[in-house]
Amino acid sequence: MELLIKNARIIDCSQDFIGDVYIKDGRIFEIEKSISKDCKIIKGEGLVLLPSFIDLHSHFRDPGFTYKEDIQSGSRAAVRGGYTSVNLMANTKPVCSSMEVFEYVKNRAMEVGLVDVHQTISITRNLDGKDISHLDEISNEVKFISDDGRGIVDNRVMYDGMMKAKSMGIRVISHVEDEKLAFFDTRLSENLMTNRDVALAEYTRCPLHIAHVSTKEAMECIIASKKKGTDLTCEVTPHHIGLTDEVEYKVNPPLRRSSDVNFLINAIKEGWVDAIGTDHAPHSIEDKRNGAPGISGIETSFPVCYTRLVREEHISINKLSEIMSKNPGKIMGLNKGKIQIGYDGDLAIVDINKSFRVAASEFQSRGKNTPFEGMELYGEVIYTIKGGKIVYSKEVN
Repeated sequence: MELLIKNARIIDCSQDFIGDVYIKDGRIFEIEKSISKDCKIIKGEGLVLLPSFIDLHSHFRDPGFTYKEDIQSGSRAAVRGGYTSVNLMANTKPVCSSMEVFEYVKNRAMEVGLVDVHQTISITRNLDGKDISHLDEISNEVKFISDDGRGIVDNRVMYDGMMKAKSMGIRVISHVEDEKLAFFDTRLSENLMTNRDVALAEYTRCPLHIAHVSTKEAMECIIASKKKGTDLTCEVTPHHIGLTDEVEYKVNPPLRRSSDVNFLINAIKEGWVDAIGTDHAPHSIEDKRNGAPGISGIETSFPVCYTRLVREEHISINKLSEIMSKNPGKIMGLNKGKIQIGYDGDLAIVDINKSFRVAASEFQSRGKNTPFEGMELYGEVIYTIKGGKIVYSKEVN
């Protein structure tokens, strides 16, 4: 399969120029000012060509909650948002505590064929917060373990989980929440659990990724540990930098004060934030009415971040590409995230010059739950390309 993108503004973490990109046999084969080939051509005039986005933190709800989302609808939502690689959390039904569920998700994603899917295994069996014996049965295909959706309250269990992960070369993704504390103070809950998990990572030397950082204090703790050289990465979500607690919308962790948002944005500017994680959490209308926390966010992630971070001149678009493509690709061990010869031909073509309004009715996700409804944003995805194949086109979707 061959594809040529011509006269686009080519941007990744380290470059920005007008030119052509030629993809052959699934990989980037040539990058030049002008290329001529007898193959399918996309005209890129006036558009920006970026590495496709990589999501370290997403929920496709399959198996068990497919009325909210399934692998097909989640994959369609991902490519509409410019994503070709996602890491799915384990809080399905059954919980992904076994290679059987892992293999089901992997095989189903391959059948759908739109995005590369990695499935996370739970730290504790069935998210019970106690038993980690199932980790002895997982294969070396597993890159991450996480009880995302719940924090592991028992210190010894988290310690044992980190020691096991370290011995297997696996990174732990931490959902920093003590549910008992969160009942009356979500801020205290996040901050204390962040401090504990960071301390355990320093002690065990286990690679640790902190999910959906939302408070100033939690980020300060992470920065202090990073300065010590801890193998520690972190993500922020589009909604935690795009919204404040003045917006009434239920997510976990909650939307925070403007002072927190400003601190997170400054941490991105200074290079302390490794990735944008969407925490894509689709729900049915009924579940959302009944108080289910979460945003269907993978389709609005890039426009929210581009509008909030780049157009408001906090960071360059190169920096945004770094935290949406390069860094998460490196954390996941993928040959993706840069526009460079030899890298996978996974790209997104976006229009950064024309605004559009978010309409949940147009989402490919089954979850239409978004606080961004009607918001004017820039950075609409026009094409998503995976391995040189167009997997999303605004013109035909």
